[in-house]
Amino acid sequence: MIVLRPMSETDFAGFLAYFIPDYAVEIAANYHLSQHEALAQAKREIAASLPDGEKTQGQSLKSIVHRENGAEQQIGYLWYRVNTEDQSAFIYDFYLLPAFRNQGLGSRAMQSLEALLAGEGIRQIKLRVAAENAHAKKVYEANGYQVTGYNMNKLL
Repeated sequence: MIVLRPMSETDFAGFLAYFIPDYAVEIAANYHLSQHEALAQAKREIAASLPDGEKTQGQSLKSIVHRENGAEQQIGYLWYRVNTEDQSAFIYDFYLLPAFRNQGLGSRAMQSLEALLAGEGIRQIKLRVAAENAHAKKVYEANGYQVTGYNMNKLL
């Protein structure tokens, strides 16, 4: 069984240890910044988006936990925000630790999120996938997500 539990302070530290360097790689690739500049930008953006860490109001930070035979194991992280005005949620980050990929756990975690949000009256989940992240696109499409547009930019 997959459980989405609120991140603890320790979980949040693990999330940041993965998220900031990973996001910096994406920033460097997409905006042609040096790794140093991209890392600084990633740190600034996370500080602005989550000023109170895992307790930031309006943001939902979850640890993805796999429960089996009475044992619990953290297998990933999830960050999303609910918009009650349009009854939607936006996923900022969905991450499974590498050892737990390609086992159907990502799809089960998405189904757990969908059930949780539907129970809260949410009718739509939105997200953004990096263009080069073919694996994530495959997982989302297999779970019924559809492309609704493209993010584009031009560097001057």
